[in-house]
Amino acid sequence: MDFRTEFKPLSVQPQEIEEISFKMITEELGPHDYSDEQFKVVQRVIHASADFELGRSLRFHPDAIQAGIQAIRSGRPVIADVQMVQSGISKPRIEKFGGDVRVYISDPDVMQEAKRLNTTRAIISIRKAAREADGAIYAIGNAPTALLELIRMVKDGEARPGLIVGVPVGFVSAEESKDELLKLDIPFITNIGRKGGSPVAVATVNAISLLAEQMG
Repeated sequence: MDFRTEFKPLSVQPQEIEEISFKMITEELGPHDYSDEQFKVVQRVIHASADFELGRSLRFHPDAIQAGIQAIRSGRPVIADVQMVQSGISKPRIEKFGGDVRVYISDPDVMQEAKRLNTTRAIISIRKAAREADGAIYAIGNAPTALLELIRMVKDGEARPGLIVGVPVGFVSAEESKDELLKLDIPFITNIGRKGGSPVAVATVNAISLLAEQMG
């Protein structure tokens, strides 16, 4: 059987493929109200998801981008809700400024405490992160309970994140958790609706770390 095809790719060079993709995204998205820096995040989210509706649903606190850049350049850690988010974030750009990317959800003490309290590991991992990582960037792409707990802790003065990237995907509490995040007066990046996920959280943090690196 002959599997040859007539199709030829526009390019096989990684950098050129990315450049062509971003140009297509800009053209297809059309007019928007995002700032230049916010649009860098939007581009990467659409690039990661091929979902223009998701890109248009992104919402930014006015100080979000600068807060994220400052957190990275100050060596603050990035807290991921799950290993998939941790794996996707570009660590060299974070580590360049003295930070690291952490995930607590599978720590033995977190699992033990979650079982004892009959609650989710995501909730307990956020409590641990708040104790150990003041001023961190939180990248939440999967666990609405983690985002809701972080919001509660912020309101109660128990957590002081530098930036919250709250984009959990799902049907149970995902949309509602993001609605609650929109009410906070601290730097956040989120989106409207049920969509989101690890690729969105990863793309957002990577876009911000690129901006931080480009500052020199």
